[in-house]
Amino acid sequence: MAINLYELWDFGRPELSEQRFRTALASASGDDALILQTQIARSYGLRSRFSEAQEILAGIEPQVQGASAAAKAHYHLELGRTYASAAHSPESQTPEVKALARSAYLQAFELARDARLDRLAIDALHMMSFVDTTGEDQVEWNRRAIEYMQTSDQPDAKKWEGSLHNNLGYALHTLGRYEQALSEFELALAARQRDGSPQSIRIAWWMIAWTLRAMDRLDEALEIQLRLEREGDAAGEPDLYVYEELEYLYRSLGDIERAELYAERRKAAM
Repeated sequence: MAINLYELWDFGRPELSEQRFRTALASASGDDALILQTQIARSYGLRSRFSEAQEILAGIEPQVQGASAAAKAHYHLELGRTYASAAHSPESQTPEVKALARSAYLQAFELARDARLDRLAIDALHMMSFVDTTGEDQVEWNRRAIEYMQTSDQPDAKKWEGSLHNNLGYALHTLGRYEQALSEFELALAARQRDGSPQSIRIAWWMIAWTLRAMDRLDEALEIQLRLEREGDAAGEPDLYVYEELEYLYRSLGDIERAELYAERRKAAM
């Protein structure tokens, strides 16, 4: 594909991303036009407008049948995201809906795998943790995605490293396997430090401190969160989650006055 989708995406601002994709679509044709429309559908999904996303995908489905493996993989991946994703409510995830998501994601994976589109294949694997949502299942799917990434020789596939280690760490944390979670979060931090933004690096440190608190290593967690508070404030990006953790930490340490201070800071910034 001549168009770099990842340069057009701003996942924090799906409306802006949609505008960029529509601008690119005006001069696109063939597979490029189909793929751009899958991304427009995704921008609707990120806004929880799943029916509209499905309408867009239904509109291009006849053309996708005769398109390239890349267009087909994008189509099935985004179709899966209209059924099961981080944006879906738990009550929407019926067995029937999960079955549709599973079918779409596995088709996307197989198409991408066979066409050696490793970044897409990894995306499909990692989305399966939104279908199989027990902690153990999420650990397994994330490990499969990491293994796939590690065996790939494609630079784009390696860009998944930080996210995948973070996701595996989170799944391990929910299972109470804190030592293993900490190791994964440290790997995520190393990946973010190699190629991440300052904000993503701060998030990686937050995950480490969050886990240290769960391990009762309070002084270490406090030192990290206080540094994150300073860095976020200096960048003009105060972090409510940092304030929340500082509240919890000071309560655990018996400093109720400071705990209340951070509780108030969090409320004021909401």
